[in-house]
Parts: sequence; C-alpha cells; structure tokens
Amino acid sequence: MPLFNQQVPGFSAVRLSSKGGTKISTITPFTTLESSVYNSLTRVFINDAMAANATRVTGVAPFKICFSTKVNNGAVIRPDEQVFWRIFETNAMVPVADGVACLGFLDGGLNAGSAIVIGGYQLEDNLLQFDLVSSRLGFTSSLLLRETSCDSFNFRS
Repeated sequence: MPLFNQQVPGFSAVRLSSKGGTKISTITPFTTLESSVYNSLTRVFINDAMAANATRVTGVAPFKICFSTKVNNGAVIRPDEQVFWRIFETNAMVPVADGVACLGFLDGGLNAGSAIVIGGYQLEDNLLQFDLVSSRLGFTSSLLLRETSCDSFNFRS
C-alpha cells in the first residue's frame, strides 16, 4: 500500500515559492500540481503501489494514474519536515468506474501559476482553521476517521 512517509522530492520551500507557492481552492475540483511536483509525487506513488502488487490500468480523463483496486491506506504530503497533512484514500483516490480508482491529483503543466492548488476533493471532510492573527493554518486529517463530517459541525455557536 503506498504510504508517503518520507519527504517527496519537489516539495522544497524554495521551489514552491518560486512557482507561486500553495493555494487552497474550493472551486478547483482536484488538487493541481506544477509538472515537476506532479511527476515527483506520482513517481513515488506508482513505485509504492507497484511494490504493494497493485495493478495499474489505463488512465481515465482527467486522471493519468489509475489502478484496478483501491491501493492507499494513507498518503502523507510533506511540504517540509515540520508540517504534514495525511491524506487518506477517500481524499486521494477517485472512484471512476467499477473496480477502478485514480489518483485524484492533476498535472497543471510547467507554467502553472502556483506549484500546488489544493482542490475541493482533497479538502472534503477535512476541517481547516485559519488563524489570521498568527498567519497560521491548522487542518485535520479526514473527519470520517472520527466518525463525523463537516456537515455535522454547528459553526454558529
């Protein structure tokens, strides 16, 4: 089972800032990565999946990396050594057909405005807390692991 438990090449702070950094977008359906970041991520993912005897199948648009079975217990995205966000299968793999799931990250090309645009599918059922005073962002892993979801929260009290 692919598990990114090491820093993925291409996620260095210098490289990301030179490509416009990272954005969070609720209107972008799937996380879109600048090509060098996408290639680094998918290379690690494919190697781990193949080591776990997953069967790769033809991509299904708009996805390029697809498998005949669900192959992921959890992927860890590590922008640096101090911060990481564990993305579980429900937010990493997109079911596209009976028995086929695709890695839900897209190649944004070489001239992407941002190195990473985190899309709605990866944000789904993750709670984000914006601390504007401290310029910090806090985030959970999937709330589904806590047997809840974002629609269960009462944000008015």
